[in-house]
Order: sequence, then structure tokens, then C-alpha cells
Amino acid sequence: MRLSPAPALDLAGSLGLLHLAVVAGGLTLLSSASASASGLESVRCKIQGTPRPPAFSQDGDFVIGGVFSIHSYILPFSQVVLTHLPSFYSLNSRELRFSRAMVFAVDEINNSSDLLPGVTLGYQVHDSCNTVPMAMNVAFHLANGLDPMFDTGEQCSGSPTVTAIVGESASSPTISMLRIIGPFGIPQVSHFSTCACLSDKKQYPTFFRTIPSDQFQAAALAHLIRHFGWTWIGAVRSDSDYGNYGMAAFLQAAQEEGICVEYSEAFSRTNPLSRVQRVADVIRSSTARVVVAFVSYRDMKILLREIDRLPSPPRQWIGTESWVTDPDMLRFSLCAGAIGFGIQRSVIPGLRDFLLDLSPQKVSNSPLLTEFWEEAFGCRLGTGIYLSVYLSVCVGIEEKVCDGSEDIQQLQAPYTDTSQLRVTNMVYKAVYAIAHAIHSIVCEERENSTVNCDKNLNVKPTQVNDKSVVSFPDKYVYIDNMYEGLGLVNWQRREGGKMEFVTVGLYDGSLPPDQRLDIEREITWVKNSTQVPVSVCSESCPPGTRKAVQTGKPVCCYDCIQCAEGQISNKSDSSDCLICPEEYWPNAERDRCILKPVEFLSFHEFLGIILTACSVGGALLAIATAAVFYRHRHSAIVRANNSELSFLLLFSLALCFLCSLTFIGRPSEWSCMLRHTAFGITFVLCISCVLGKTIVVLMAFRATLPASNVMKWFGPPQQRLTVVSFTFVQAMICTLWLVLSPPFPIKNLTTYKEKIILECDVGSAIGFWAVLGYIGLLSLLCFVLAFLARKLPDNFNEAKFITFSMLIFCAVWITFIPAYVSSPGKFTVAVEIFAIITSSFGLFFLLFVPKCFIILFRPEKNTKKHLMEKASNDIRY
Repeated sequence: MRLSPAPALDLAGSLGLLHLAVVAGGLTLLSSASASASGLESVRCKIQGTPRPPAFSQDGDFVIGGVFSIHSYILPFSQVVLTHLPSFYSLNSRELRFSRAMVFAVDEINNSSDLLPGVTLGYQVHDSCNTVPMAMNVAFHLANGLDPMFDTGEQCSGSPTVTAIVGESASSPTISMLRIIGPFGIPQVSHFSTCACLSDKKQYPTFFRTIPSDQFQAAALAHLIRHFGWTWIGAVRSDSDYGNYGMAAFLQAAQEEGICVEYSEAFSRTNPLSRVQRVADVIRSSTARVVVAFVSYRDMKILLREIDRLPSPPRQWIGTESWVTDPDMLRFSLCAGAIGFGIQRSVIPGLRDFLLDLSPQKVSNSPLLTEFWEEAFGCRLGTGIYLSVYLSVCVGIEEKVCDGSEDIQQLQAPYTDTSQLRVTNMVYKAVYAIAHAIHSIVCEERENSTVNCDKNLNVKPTQVNDKSVVSFPDKYVYIDNMYEGLGLVNWQRREGGKMEFVTVGLYDGSLPPDQRLDIEREITWVKNSTQVPVSVCSESCPPGTRKAVQTGKPVCCYDCIQCAEGQISNKSDSSDCLICPEEYWPNAERDRCILKPVEFLSFHEFLGIILTACSVGGALLAIATAAVFYRHRHSAIVRANNSELSFLLLFSLALCFLCSLTFIGRPSEWSCMLRHTAFGITFVLCISCVLGKTIVVLMAFRATLPASNVMKWFGPPQQRLTVVSFTFVQAMICTLWLVLSPPFPIKNLTTYKEKIILECDVGSAIGFWAVLGYIGLLSLLCFVLAFLARKLPDNFNEAKFITFSMLIFCAVWITFIPAYVSSPGKFTVAVEIFAIITSSFGLFFLLFVPKCFIILFRPEKNTKKHLMEKASNDIRY
């Protein structure tokens, strides 16, 4: 990998500008240089302010600076109000462990025969107290050194006292330090500054880190929240570079994941208490059960104390590396079940023994370790001052003197806890990264595989910054475009009630989205529950409904609206419903499309059975009547009623009854063409026979008049020709209809939305109505002629019956037209069949039933004599 080199600056000349930055660490020019032929005169410089000695230091050929937030605040003792001493003074033993890990790493490198052999690394470890002003002060100390007076051949300029810097733990102090030391090319490798803004190499070309940026953690948190289905969350952040930049990255990632934020509050431990109280009240009163806290551990302690002060509803806390892996935070029981991402645990061999190798003698030599010892064991060493003042003045109890019985091996504190080495390992890596960079500058490998290092080589920080690209292996320095796995940490209670960190999963951003989060162990949630808590603004919309966003609220607040008719949603929380394909329809739940049921008049349904029975029954009656007429064909009543036309009429009536069967069943191309043409031709044949019989009656009456020979013009041949002619015309109409635009089967999707009606389209409406119109014309003509012949003698009979049959026929078909047009689906076919059967039965009963009754039950009236007598009586009257 290759990092951007520092700006090309004259380090010696540039350091002369340091005195302009801040008073605390600046330089004062005591005597001016005068130009001379021999060059610049010596200049005596004085560092402004009182230098603060480092917490830990060691000389070496190359010195590495270290900056850690070991205290929360540090003030001159005279300025501390003793009754509020704990508010101003707080030692963070976790940060103390970080600083001691740096010392351990330097000692380990100095004892290594492979890395920087023959070269001694030194260190200067400072306490920034987690404040920007103190971090800037430390930056000047690391650049200028601690000597209050020094001589230089130039205008208060010289080489910096450190080769590189490890730290700081927080992003804002780190940024302030980079503003000072960055222009001089001093590389700074942070172990815990995660602000994404520090990835900008244009602004911070000398910054490196061994921990991933918040950009990566923000994406992981958004993925985690979406994984558990939380779409309605609260968010709090530190009002600092770390919190503001981190939360901005998280909110953007959350928006992409479809997560809504009910509130986003910022605060700082330096804010008035009322501000923290307001944030706590927002959390208590919110409806979101999940709270994402992008907060530093110091700010988080203040917030949790305030929330714990009053009864609060349970909240599922989602934390960042800053506080969710801090052992000191485990004392807040209201966060039991919290989860968050942390750097994966590591093991540093020998570190625990180094940390615990503290005898009272060693401790007394370090004011910082003395303070830690006194605070950890509640006693005062001989040189102790902090605890004795606090105990005697603030608490009012007599101090206890450490007697040497204190056992650090049994001490339970973040300093001694090496079971969760996460950030500590980042410090360890940072020191090794700098050592590798120095190694690449001062050491060279010879042919016999031995390494020769020149410890007297004058190494400038800019060289380390340039070489860092080559010498920092990926395992030491984090590169922003590389993914690194994060452990999912869960706060779980032990059987004794004590909380501990448990790694329950792993997040790997290099994998596909659906594989990035791997949950390996069961998670304990808030209130020690094993059920995943629910945090949504609105309950999930089931399949068959869609989300309708509530007016004036985020998209996660919605109502569930059932999908409209003809639409479905086949998954939960659908934003829109899908329209089913044309031949499909939603099921009752409207969560899937099913094929529409196909409907047609079937032989198997009740209506089809009834119509089939009527049709077949009518045909059988016509055939039976024909058999009766054939058996009594020589009888007077059969002979008097034109037996040839009667047989033809019975045949056509049988066909009329049977043609209705073509309308029942699944429509096909052939059945559609057959049903209409068969109906049209058979009915014309039937009406033609009736019309022929009517004309015969009229002609027969005319033939009884004197000098009338009309019957010779309308004998049997002419009658047959009339029937054939009328039927031929209908046959031609049907032929043209079938040739030009025949009927065809269609799927009717408009009459009913929820089902498909299989029916026959007439093809040509003109052809269809021409067939019906021709039948109607013949029926009307037959009715008129029969009406004119209604008073003729009975022996020429049938006129009255024909009149009534035609009246019924016309009435049925006139009624059929509006019923046919308005009947939906299969009932259209049923209406047409009903009209066919009704009109056929009308003709049959009026024309043949009276004659069959006389033939079968009144044989005495079936004689020529009886008919002549009845005719004579009718003529007389």
C-alpha cells in the first residue's frame, strides 16, 4: 500500500512558526540574529508557559510520542474547588492501560533482534485529559521538547524532538494536534480516532490509524438494525467531531436501509445539566424502543447517570466501539442486553505480566501510577497527595496508608483486564507500524541476511511519513478502502448478576450484503429476554395490503390498506400492490393471483340439465307425434291437415329442440358456427312449413268458390317448393355469414372481473341479426295470413291454432331481444335456449296436441263424416 507523502516543507524552517500557534507551547525570541559574513548568529529561545513533564518517558535513538486521555480533566490544584473535586478529576484506568501498552511495545521492539537491531526506541507519553487545549499543548511539547531554554543557529527553529506520534484517543483532540504538527510532516498514528473526516488526505496527509473509520462502523450499525427489523429508532450523539461525523454517516446508511429516526439529539459533558436532562427526557418519552448511541464513553456515563436517576422504560441500546466495549460501562445495569460492534479481541503475549509488574517502589516513582494505586486500593502511598486531600477534606474520614499488602494480581479494574484486548491491540499495532517505518529508513539487509542499522542517521519525520507507505503492513495500519471484520458484542449477565462482554457474531463488510452479518451465539436482549425486541412506528403490513404513509410523518409510519380489487401484494410491508394478469384474479386474502374460474353453460350444472331435458323431451314428443301421425296417416284428421307438411313440420320441430343442445357445453370454433346456423335454418324450415300450411288453408277455402281453380297452382309440388325456397334464402344468409365473418369462441373478461365467461362471439352482428330478422319476417307473414284465415270452417282448420302459435312465437322472440342483451355471462345462452324451446313447444302444443288428442282419445271424431258435418255447421253459421 502507498499513503500520500507529507507536503514538501523545510522542516527546520517550518518549526520556527510554532511559537505563533498557542501561548502554552510557543517560543519566545530572546535575542535577534544579525546578518554577518560568517552567517547567522546563535539565537537563544525560550518556551512560553510551564512545560508539563510526560507521564512516562525514556530516552532513545529515535523517540516516539504518545498522547492518551488518561484523565478527564486536569487543573492546577489551587483552582479546584475541593467540595467538587470528583467533578474535575477522573482517572481512566483503561486509557492508562493503553499508555502502558505503548511502553510495553517499545520495550519489546528494543529487545527484538529482527526489528531495529542495535537501535533503541525512546518514548514520551503525555496525558491530553481528553481536551482540545491540552492536546494542543502536548503537540507543542512533542515538537519543541521540554527544555525551557535552548540555543539554535536559526530563528527559533530546529528539528522536532519526536519522530512520530501515537494517539490521540479521541477525534477532536487528534484533529487539533494535526493542525499543529501536520504542516511539519510529523506522522501521527491513532489507535482510537475513528472520525471519517480524518480520511481526507488533502487535509490530513500525515494521519494514519490502526482502527477502522466510523464510515465502516456506521454502515455495520445500519445493517445490524435492518437485520433485526428495527425501522423506528432513536439516535443520540456526542456533540463533537466523532459524534457529529459518525452520526451523519450512520443516518445516511440508515436512510438507504429504509430505517426511520424518531429523534437525533446531540450533547456534550461540558453542556449544562439541563441539556443532558432534556436528552434523557426525549429518550424516556419516545416511542422508539431502540436507541443508537454514537457517543464517547465519557459523555455516555453522564447520560446514563441522568437516565438512571428517574424511572425509565426499557430501551435496547446499540453502541459504538467507544463505549460498548469499555469495561467501566458495565456498571450501568439499565444497558443490560446492549449490543454493538467492536474491534475483534486479540491476545498480546506478555502484556498482562507487564501491566501487573508494579511494586510499590515502581509505583512511587511515577506520579501517575501512584495516583492509580491510591485510587484502586483506597490508601495513600508515602508520596500520595490526591487521595489524602479528597478523603480528609471532601469525605471527612481519616486517610489510610498503603502498607504493602495490596495485591494487584487480585485487582478487578479496567487496567488489569486483558480478556478484552481490542483498542489496546490497536496501540500495539501503531507502535510497530512506526517501528517498521523507521526500520526501512535506517536499516538495510546485507547479503548474509544480516541487518545493519545506522542509529546515528538523522531521520526527519517527513521521511518516516514517506516511508510509512512502504513499511506499514496492512495488519498494522487500517486503509479506508479495505474492509475489516468487526465483532458483535453483547452485554450479558452472568449467573451471579455481573455483566460481561460476549462476542456473539461477526460483521464482514467485504461479503455480499446478505452474508455480512453472522450471528454465532444467542443474544440476550433488554430485560434479559431472548426475544428480539420490536421497534417500529407501525406494525408490519401483512401480504394482501399495502403501506399508506401517514400525513406529516416519516415513511416508517403508515396505515395498512387492503389492496384494491384485482390487485395483490405477496410480501409483507409492500409499498404498492401488483395488478394480476388478465386471466388471473386475487384470492380471498389478496396475497397471490390465481387463475380465474372459467364459466360456461355446462351439461353438468342444474340449469344445463333442465334445458337439456326440455330439449330432448321436446324432440322425443315431436318424434312420438310423428309416429302417431304415421300410424294414423289414413285417418280423416291427418289427411285433412296436409300430412306431408305436418311430417315435415314435426321433423323441423325435432331439429329445433335438438339445435338448442349446440348452445350447451364448452364453446369451440365448430360449435359456435353450428349453433347459430343450425338454429337459423331449422327455425326457418319450421316457420316455412307453418306458412305453407296457412297458405294451403287459404287456398283450399278459395277453391270451394265457384269457378275457382287456385288449388292447381298450389298443390304439393308448389308447397314443397315454397318450403325449400324460404329455407334456401336462410341457408344463403348463413353461408355468407360463415364465409365473411363466422362466429368464434371468446373469453369474456369484462362482464365479470373475477371469472372468465366462455362464449361465442357472433362475428358479424349484421349476419346474426339478418338471420333473426328473416325468421321474424316469416313469422310475421305467417301470423298475418293465419289471422286472416282464423274464421274459416274447422275442416280447413288450423288457422286459429296457427294464429295463436305465431302470436306466442312472436311474443317469445320479441321478449328475447332485451333479455338477450341484458343477461350476463352464461345466462345469455340460457335465455336463447329458453326462447328456442319455448317457441318450439308453443308451435308443437297448439298445432299437434289437439289433433293427437282426437286421434288417441276421440276416435269417433276422426271420421270424414264428422268433419263434413262440422264444416257444414260452421258454414251455416
